Amino acid sequence: MNAKSVLGIILTLVGLIGLIYGGIDFTKGGVSQASFVYVILGGIFFFAGVGLIRSTKA
Repeated sequence: MNAKSVLGIILTLVGLIGLIYGGIDFTKGGVSQASFVYVILGGIFFFAGVGLIRSTKA
């Protein structure tokens, strides 16, 4: 494993955690600015990590 794939895995996991936390916050009725920030940043990190993993040669 090289550094790009490790960074991709870390970004994907952080993004997934952000998406889950934002989703839980939405379902609890806490529709606030913080919920949108968690979802947006989680999505950015998730798709950046997936892109890094896909672009790295196996």
